[in-house]
Amino acid sequence: MSTTERAGRKEWIALGVLALPLLLVSMDVSVLYFAVPFISADLGVSATEQLWIFDIYGFVLAGLLITMGSLGDRIGRRRLLLFGAVAFGLASVLAAYAQNPEQLIAARAILGIGGATLMPSTLALIRNLFHDPAQRSKAIAFWSAVMMGGISLGPVLGGLLLEHFWWGSVFLINTPAMVLLLVLAPILLPEFKAPGAGRFDLIGSVLSLAAVLPVIWGIKELAAHGVAVLPVVAILGGVVFGVLFVQRQRMASYPMIELSMFRSRAFSGSLAANTIGTLALVGNAVFMTQYLQLVLGLSPLKAALWALVPTVAVAGAAPLATTLARQVDRAYVIGGAFVLAACGYGVLTLVRPESSLVVILAGSGLLGAGLVMVMTLVTEAVVGAVAPERAGSAAAVMETCAEFGGALGIAILGSIGTAAYRADLPTDLPGAIAAPVREGLPAATAAAAHLPADLAGAVLTTARHAFTHSLNVVAVVGCALLLATAVTATLLLRGTTPPLDSPTNQLEPAA
Repeated sequence: MSTTERAGRKEWIALGVLALPLLLVSMDVSVLYFAVPFISADLGVSATEQLWIFDIYGFVLAGLLITMGSLGDRIGRRRLLLFGAVAFGLASVLAAYAQNPEQLIAARAILGIGGATLMPSTLALIRNLFHDPAQRSKAIAFWSAVMMGGISLGPVLGGLLLEHFWWGSVFLINTPAMVLLLVLAPILLPEFKAPGAGRFDLIGSVLSLAAVLPVIWGIKELAAHGVAVLPVVAILGGVVFGVLFVQRQRMASYPMIELSMFRSRAFSGSLAANTIGTLALVGNAVFMTQYLQLVLGLSPLKAALWALVPTVAVAGAAPLATTLARQVDRAYVIGGAFVLAACGYGVLTLVRPESSLVVILAGSGLLGAGLVMVMTLVTEAVVGAVAPERAGSAAAVMETCAEFGGALGIAILGSIGTAAYRADLPTDLPGAIAAPVREGLPAATAAAAHLPADLAGAVLTTARHAFTHSLNVVAVVGCALLLATAVTATLLLRGTTPPLDSPTNQLEPAA
């Protein structure tokens, strides 16, 4: 297909249709933040069940991305998108009317299956709709902005719904959009199957699931509870299955993933940049949420509303990235975007307990804008670096790497923050409150609620100061990481593509 073939009005309308599932899947990651207390009160959810209600969606989604990307290449990406829409819509109804925690956990797992079909399908279909590199870059910029917007919008929409309706409404909002997708997709979206893709590799699918799930679970457990035998064993087991999966792909007649894709600097370098970007973004989100609520004392809904402010910068960052990439080599824009994100972390080193809200919003805005620019351009590079018939599996690999990046962001930056927090605490804390204060700011805040006013004030001041110190330390580490990545990404990706408007725009072929 010639890269000069340009998309028309129908293709751009189709992009809007693809935004529906993407928005809902990204929102479903965060929409439960406010609903859990209501769910716990209504269904009698235990602490362990609460964790599974939160985590099962992400676990299932991450584990099945590669499988679903490969399946879409074989049975048809539009068909898989429609199957996913049905599963997501029905699971949303099941979740809304769950009668006990087990039903809700099962419904969230089905939502994860649906999400795993929807995310790679949307990105792969963009590859089929937009053949012109400049237009495809704009479409992917829109895709990136919608995904980030959904994650930010989830808590706000959840909070607003819970003020007027019961907790099930946070799930039911998915259903009308999925019905609309089922009506419009067959009309506006083309079907695409990879020619000669061969049989679906069931053994490879099981191996990929056995590789991804234990590693992500283990990383999250280490981040939440520290070093323990079971998470370490899970990670090592996942690595072993990962090696077996790669060997399977090398020997299979019809592999799920063409390993030759990784020989392209445009492809593998972009995957690495996307993983680091997600790590930095998720790591900051954990600290920002706690700072707004537990240091500044904002209610959850107000904190979520203020957290939307940086998305204004994010919304303009994606199209800015594509505009700049038309003029100069994408590698320099990616490197500059990492520097911009590092400046955001630099601003966050200035945050203090008494700081104006503007400081953390400005820092988070710069960080988010820079990283969305990175994610927009590397997503375009990953999708454009492969032939259209490989777009589904390429998109799935990229999104799986993003899931790993998010888990590592919580584990690595979260662990650094915890160590810095505890190091800043005084050693002479009273014995009765030392344990909860050392556990973290949320535990310290909960313990302070049961103390006399003077002692509670002193505990909160100490914990908030230590938490802010930990945020500053994480910001320094994040700044250094992003600056190092800026240099590495620029050198690695330089020359892989000319400017997008170049008539000779061709991606570096796989070696």
